Amino acid sequence: MTISIQQIEYIHPDKEVLFKNLNLYINKGQKIALTGNNGSGKSTLMQIIAGQLSPSAGTVVATGPLYYIPQHLGQYDGQSIAQALRVDHKIKALHAILNGDASIENFNILNDDWNIEERIKTALASWGLGEKCPSQPMDELSSGEKTRVFLAGMDIIAPSNILLDEPTNHLDTSGRNRLYDFIQRTGATLLIISHDRTLLNLLNTTCELTPNGINTYGGNYEFYKEQKTILQKALLQQLEEKEKELRVTKKLAREVAERKEKQNVRAEKGINKKGLPRIVINNLKNKAENSTAKLKDIHMEKSEKLADDMTRIRSNLSSTAVLKTNFNASGLHTGKILITATAINFGYENKDELWKVPVSFQLKSGERLQIEGSNGCGKTTLLKLITGEIMPSQGVLSRAEFKYIYLNQEYSIIHNGLTILEQAETFNNRNLPEHEIKTILNRYLFPAPTWNKSCRALSGGEKMRLAFCCLMISDNTPDLFILDEPTNNLDIQSIEIITATIRDYTGTVIVVSHDRYFVNEIRIERSIKL
Repeated sequence: MTISIQQIEYIHPDKEVLFKNLNLYINKGQKIALTGNNGSGKSTLMQIIAGQLSPSAGTVVATGPLYYIPQHLGQYDGQSIAQALRVDHKIKALHAILNGDASIENFNILNDDWNIEERIKTALASWGLGEKCPSQPMDELSSGEKTRVFLAGMDIIAPSNILLDEPTNHLDTSGRNRLYDFIQRTGATLLIISHDRTLLNLLNTTCELTPNGINTYGGNYEFYKEQKTILQKALLQQLEEKEKELRVTKKLAREVAERKEKQNVRAEKGINKKGLPRIVINNLKNKAENSTAKLKDIHMEKSEKLADDMTRIRSNLSSTAVLKTNFNASGLHTGKILITATAINFGYENKDELWKVPVSFQLKSGERLQIEGSNGCGKTTLLKLITGEIMPSQGVLSRAEFKYIYLNQEYSIIHNGLTILEQAETFNNRNLPEHEIKTILNRYLFPAPTWNKSCRALSGGEKMRLAFCCLMISDNTPDLFILDEPTNNLDIQSIEIITATIRDYTGTVIVVSHDRYFVNEIRIERSIKL
């Protein structure tokens, strides 16, 4: 056993229990995906396993050291690359020895790792950081470069146990492909949190963190998704059966109660005719009432049990199992020319043009286009040119009249200064009554207790759901969806929602995304590579 997690519990400082009684056994060489909804505690559990956080109860036992790459790396900004990777002491010892300090301490620190500098240089170069040196400060690097530094550390240190928390968040396509290659060829034990489904399909086990513990599936993401779909269908069927049984039980209870009431009335009339003493009459009445009450209790008990069963089933159902967004078809006829770009380029003030080769393309209604390229190549700038936010410095770009929705990774059509209900109301150009807006909010998993919540406090997945909810309230189907890294910062459940929505949408789509799985799922037809 490489890593053993036994009866782990974590309680927030405010006494809220995040999870408890978690058990997981990871064998040597196993490659595990840790999945679960946002807020389920995946990152917290990984920090506990890595020794960065103490559990409230339980133990973690690991065979060998753990190499941990957290999701956020800002805490290393005061260090150099070598310090962040904890190899600075070896470099220092190596140079001390080469300069004549042959102390035992330096030799112990170096531990015969004479080629440490060559390995660092080779590893950084292989992860696209060939121009970086070990002494360079981390705060001079971009988010993607910081991630690459720690990924290069896997080659430098060659750890036997690796923990990765959302490692592809800031990686472009080349960085992702390099990581995919590493995962496939490494013999190390891996535990990975990720929303990148291409990556998750490279792992041989999927562990889902739920409120009821960790569920283990012996396969990759596709296997897990298939099993979850089967389970969700079975649960929905059970729920329908319980609902039907509850309706039958309530109907039967009413019919029995009505028959019993009629029997009691007839019996009372018969008793009164017989002229029995008052005490006997009262005893017979009490027996009739007790019998009626007993029947009510029996049916009530059965109804309560069915209601409890339904609550239990609903708690195991995915909250988005029945959530589906359907946009109407665009009013534009298929094949209408929307955009024509002829040898366009753009240069920011006092800077050269972005593209060595000017960009030319045509976009027609109904097409699905991907804009791809490495970080910093100008993908977002091209989107701004397409929407008319900026004008090209060279060439000609013509645009037909069309309605578009621009969804970026921050979902900036959501205004942080508004509450959820206020945000929804800003899209109510049909003058729907308030109760209808609230009904649509409920449909998009925003119940009454959330309506006064600030949009600023929403997660990426919640903002995505609210954005689609607002579009449904306005009933103003766009002719063109522009998606700029839409799956960043979303959990898998939210990614599945946006994937299904865009896949089923019949209008025009432009997408910038490094998420290969998402691009394939939404049926992209062609691409522009910058």
